[in-house]
Amino acid sequence: MATVAPNQPQTQTSVTTRQEAPAAFVPPPISRIEDTGIPALWLQDLILKIMYFQGYMSGFKIAEEIALPFTGVVDILMETLKRDKLVEVRSSQVGLGEGAYLFAITGTGINRAREALDRCQYAGPAPVQLQYYVEACRKQTRRRIQVTSAMLQEGFSSLVLSERIISQLGPAINSNTSIFLYGPPGNGKTSIAKLIGEMLFNQSIYIPFSIYVDGQVIKLYDAVNHRLASREEVTPAGTGTLRAGMRRDPRWVYIQRPFIMTGGELTLDGLDLVFDDTLKFYEAPFQVKANGGILLIDDFGRQQVKPRDLLNRWIVPLENRIDYLNLHTGRKLEVPFDVLVIFSTNLPPRELVDEAFLRRLRHKIEVRNPSYDEYREIFKRVAATKNVKYTDPGLAYLLQEWYIKRKRLPRASHPRDLCDQIIDYARFTNQEPSLTKELIDPAAESYFVEV
Repeated sequence: MATVAPNQPQTQTSVTTRQEAPAAFVPPPISRIEDTGIPALWLQDLILKIMYFQGYMSGFKIAEEIALPFTGVVDILMETLKRDKLVEVRSSQVGLGEGAYLFAITGTGINRAREALDRCQYAGPAPVQLQYYVEACRKQTRRRIQVTSAMLQEGFSSLVLSERIISQLGPAINSNTSIFLYGPPGNGKTSIAKLIGEMLFNQSIYIPFSIYVDGQVIKLYDAVNHRLASREEVTPAGTGTLRAGMRRDPRWVYIQRPFIMTGGELTLDGLDLVFDDTLKFYEAPFQVKANGGILLIDDFGRQQVKPRDLLNRWIVPLENRIDYLNLHTGRKLEVPFDVLVIFSTNLPPRELVDEAFLRRLRHKIEVRNPSYDEYREIFKRVAATKNVKYTDPGLAYLLQEWYIKRKRLPRASHPRDLCDQIIDYARFTNQEPSLTKELIDPAAESYFVEV
């Protein structure tokens, strides 16, 4: 049997996968407008939109907002805007340079900003050309990652896993393709997937805030799904680093390898570029945000879309490692698909898809109910974490009365939930939480539902 102890403390460990390696890719610094790959007129419009929303801004603040160096880039753009009477200097401080000048947008500049906003309301860090993003994905591919049995043993030390599970998970992770986790609910499939992601979190990559394609913007960085990595020597710290001497392109953000989870809300439309008719720019789909990391499709089979249709959508990306996305203009984009996709389901596999589809999912791993020995180990760990006094006779009583006699199968989540129930009843009766008959019976009766 292979099972896990859900919600156990997941402390940081020092296995090889957690040791930060030198970055395989660092965005080269920018010293000229031409280095950005973005038309100067488009960058001017971006500045005007930001000033339209924010009002008076210093040159350094503008540079920070569009994530471009002031010297050699923003200063030249501002000079052009001043010459065209789209912005004007409202105040300056002697000796601090043009970056400290306070700029204001003029009436003519407001009109041009409104025209730009009619086309696209994106007003954030300057985007990166698609070709630069594709190259960065190639250099930072997660296919460089390789785990061993020892790494998994340590990485999963907070869980109760059998050798069978470990021996299956290792090759599945190294395959960099897809993993299909299935089995009864409550046995830790999601916990396993999250710990796989945790093992990669110290390995960091660069992604752009947004991507530029034919005048269109695709927002990539997601503060909810992406976790910032600590890299002090290359991470912008205030406006000063954008003045001069920046050692990398500040349009990129340094993040931990992504772990993105989606469940019943997933639709086929959500796997393509999402165009906002009001804001007039795109949001990258889940699998693009997960590039370089892991995409977990939880509760597979319970989405609004049929499993067959969803897998049909994944066939080409899973096999060719390339995905195709559509702009509303009709252009089709080719983007990398450097994602380990994990499907997790409580439903029997053959109720979801036929054998031909299962064959395309390379690694299929069943997460079974725990044995009584595994259940005991899980219960001991959970009880210690929750300060519930554990005894072997108490657990024997629980198993005999509430499992064996009632022909109930154990689940890995039961110890956590039963301990919580015991704590609730102990507080109510002013007792010490412990594994006694007086607390087990009401807790189990309240928790289990006879079906």
